[in-house]
Amino acid sequence: MHKADLVIIGVCVGVAVGIFLASLAFFGIRWYKRRAHLRKCAIDHGASTLPIRENGVDTSNILSESFPNSVTVKVVTYPAKNSPRSKWNKNSKEDIVSASGLPRYSYKDIQKATRNFTTILGQGSFGPVYKAIMPAGEVVAVKALASDSKQGEIEFQTEVSLLGRLHHRNLVNLVGYCVDKGQRMLIYEYMSNGSLATFLYNEEKHALNWQERLQIALDISHGIEYLHDGAVPPVIHRDLKSANILLDHLMRAKVADFGLSKEEVYDGRNSGLKGTYGYIDPVYISTNKFTMKSDIYSFGIILFELITAIHPQQNLIEYVNLAAMSSDGIDEILDKELVGECDPEDARSLARIAHRCLHKTPRKRPSIGEVSQAIAKLKQRRLVREDSTMSFAAEEFSGVVGCIELQQNQLKKMTSIAES
Repeated sequence: MHKADLVIIGVCVGVAVGIFLASLAFFGIRWYKRRAHLRKCAIDHGASTLPIRENGVDTSNILSESFPNSVTVKVVTYPAKNSPRSKWNKNSKEDIVSASGLPRYSYKDIQKATRNFTTILGQGSFGPVYKAIMPAGEVVAVKALASDSKQGEIEFQTEVSLLGRLHHRNLVNLVGYCVDKGQRMLIYEYMSNGSLATFLYNEEKHALNWQERLQIALDISHGIEYLHDGAVPPVIHRDLKSANILLDHLMRAKVADFGLSKEEVYDGRNSGLKGTYGYIDPVYISTNKFTMKSDIYSFGIILFELITAIHPQQNLIEYVNLAAMSSDGIDEILDKELVGECDPEDARSLARIAHRCLHKTPRKRPSIGEVSQAIAKLKQRRLVREDSTMSFAAEEFSGVVGCIELQQNQLKKMTSIAES
């Protein structure tokens, strides 16, 4: 072959190889870019479909009409960075509107319903509470956030987002809210008999009898049972106390004030110490971890309040510990209004249930379902005993009536003999 032919063949081969390598590089770069794009889309899609929690990470005490000398423990904690609830802004308000499904009222609507905020029912940590009559004639309670309340703004969000999805006959029903003209208000069903604390510690109120106290204890347990076992995800109340138990016109109890409540999700972070002095689980104080068993502890305190009418901030635990030294020690601290009206054995049985709730080891405390069943059995036992007493009285009454009828028949016979 001539040298010219060899040169031509070499050039053609070189061009072919160059084109092949260039094509390989082109398709390689295109494949890499496409894969990077798909990876980015997948990441973005995953981030957009993550579940968004409606209640804030940290909340604090809200709106209860507490005992006059009560002390609420509050330790401010810093919210997680980039948390959607870390700041109160217009977007977060709109999130509540879309997420809760509750009716939103204007400031003018509430102003008219409360007659320009003239009928005040009380004053809580959240702010003043007003009585209102809605256009349809429904009586409600309006709790207005005080203008100087900072933490209450977070509690407002928690209350609306939680009660927008929690519904039970033993939870106070949130019927609406107002975010207008810089004002934030919560609108609840009206509980005409006020709080349990008022009945236990206000001498102007009639004393609760034992039957009412047992029913109230059962109602509270049903409300907590729904939060712990019925709600999805479960909810820990975190501020159970007698001031947060409200009574309707039939004296049926409902759990209120969910500003401190949290869904039971363990994210590895500790929230600040929150709650009311006297009701806080000692284990929570030492570990800064609040669980369902901490709610059980608070409920045990409420049970002892029902038995003794001694407020937790008036050395209730000291009295209870002294009474526990003997089997009938609870008789010494039984509410004077129950002496002679309540079977002492019933009071001791309820005290034993309450003692189990206060066990120093949380895992040895009963679940709320077990507590509810125990109170229901105690109430049923009392009803059976009353029925047997009534049936015995009825038998005696029928026996007396029979004797009277027999005597009347004998008198008639004697009268007829005398006439003949």
